[in-house]
Amino acid sequence: MTASLPHQGSWPEGEERPAEDRRHMIRRRALTLLIIVLLIGVPAGYLVISANQSRDSGKDKEAKYSATGLTAGWPSKLQRRIYQVPVPHPAWHVAYYETNNWKTSRLYAQFETNAAGLDAYLTGLGVTRDDLEKGHITIGARDRKVTGWKFPEGDAWYGFVHRQKNPAPTHDVVVDLSNPAYPWVYVVSRTVP
Repeated sequence: MTASLPHQGSWPEGEERPAEDRRHMIRRRALTLLIIVLLIGVPAGYLVISANQSRDSGKDKEAKYSATGLTAGWPSKLQRRIYQVPVPHPAWHVAYYETNNWKTSRLYAQFETNAAGLDAYLTGLGVTRDDLEKGHITIGARDRKVTGWKFPEGDAWYGFVHRQKNPAPTHDVVVDLSNPAYPWVYVVSRTVP
């Protein structure tokens, strides 16, 4: 059994359909145009913006992960936590580089700070200035080649190795105290995944 569907009624006999006046026609067309813009234009605009953001994000990540040396800027909070590199405040000329492989992961970091910042950094590692050994360059030739660091002979260089039990990282630290008020710190933090 089929139900009958209602039919649209026709205009009564003898009456003509009223003509649409100009104002009503313009209003109807404007409303139609607005609906088309909202239904098509807004989602299309959103897609364009989203695609641009996605492309920009990919370029940022590509630049970050294709870096082959020190990159100016602070390591992320996650990197600082994993590698236990407490960059103090204030710090200037901060740069870092991270390498990962199946055997060892390394974070290279350098920064300039003030005397109080150096003390805060050393305290963050659990050591003091007494642990710094004069003339002791603890960062090896391989790591210096990766970063381009050069430590010329002189009395201003101090260093130490901060060894910890696995999985905590080991730190090779070199401090340039040629200007004691604004020392430079160079650190290589190694961890075994």
